[in-house]
Amino acid sequence: MNKAELIAKIADDADITKTQANATLDSFIEAVTKTLKSGNKVTLVGFGTFSVSKRAARNGRNPQTGAVIKIKAKKVAKFKAGKELSAKI
Repeated sequence: MNKAELIAKIADDADITKTQANATLDSFIEAVTKTLKSGNKVTLVGFGTFSVSKRAARNGRNPQTGAVIKIKAKKVAKFKAGKELSAKI
């Protein structure tokens, strides 16, 4: 399912226009992004938790040449499914 299909599903289920559903989804994404950027996590009971994880710097290899390259440390978004979501899958 892509974003357009999700917007259409939300619009049908909530009996709202696709424009309203798009605005709602964009608002949700923006709120989660801002919260994660500030270092906090977002917990939706029954669905799951969005959080930020830190990856340490490490050495990797260029697959073409075999040369060692340095991979910088970075923060990544992480999602852990809740019990109810896991049970439904």
